[in-house]
Amino acid sequence: MAKHEIIIKDTHRALWYEDGVLVKIVEAGRYKIPLKRFGFLPPKPRVEVVLVDMRERDLTIKGQEILTADKVALRVSIVVQFRVVDPKLALHAVDKYEERLYSDVQLAARRSLASMTLEEILTNRNRLSEDILRDVKGTAATYGVTIQRADVKDLVFPGNLQEIMNKVLAAERMSQVQLVEARTKADVQKIESQARAEAQRSEAEAKAVAQRLAAQGDVEAQRLQTESEIRRLQERERTAQAYAKHPALLRMLELEAMRDLGKNASARIYIGFDKHAADGAKESE
Repeated sequence: MAKHEIIIKDTHRALWYEDGVLVKIVEAGRYKIPLKRFGFLPPKPRVEVVLVDMRERDLTIKGQEILTADKVALRVSIVVQFRVVDPKLALHAVDKYEERLYSDVQLAARRSLASMTLEEILTNRNRLSEDILRDVKGTAATYGVTIQRADVKDLVFPGNLQEIMNKVLAAERMSQVQLVEARTKADVQKIESQARAEAQRSEAEAKAVAQRLAAQGDVEAQRLQTESEIRRLQERERTAQAYAKHPALLRMLELEAMRDLGKNASARIYIGFDKHAADGAKESE
């Protein structure tokens, strides 16, 4: 019996048919397929092996012209990332699963854009991708395909609308620049005002501290002077008390004073005279 081999890579799976009947799903590996018998031997079933690519792939839906909810015609291109997860469903549930996926994504995009205004599309492009993914994911699973992502690749607007949008975008950018400049100027003025206020506050605090220190210095000086005078008075009081208690000390002071006067030739000492006699003596001189 003649045979030939087939090798299935790890990136693929194969559906094994015998006389048109699916017998098994073949994993990666090397397999021998029997050829047709000749002569009087009993016939073998005819084997057919169909490969299915299990890798993740991209499907691009190009240039679909679609009307939005506010009747603006857009041309949209969409990229879908998908992979086959059930090779049997992929070949048995639909005729050609890639073409079916293409039409399903196309219809989902039309339904989504038809429910959105131009402003909504411009401000939230992710919504279109999310709508397509949500709409198609369940349908694709029925023919053995899972969708990883569905993204809007391009949005093309009519010529006059594109020109208007460019002007609007330019105006928006200019207004943003002006807003930034105004905010920067206001921030600078605010910072300068705060700096002036802080400088004035610091100056006032320094002046107050200087005045307080000066006042404290005056009070301290007055206190020291008062304490000095009190000490002098207390010393005098102690001296007077000592003289009162010891009269001899006072007498000694008198003698010392007289001795000092005696050293001065112009000094006069009057002893035992009343005031009138002393005045007369001064006049006779």
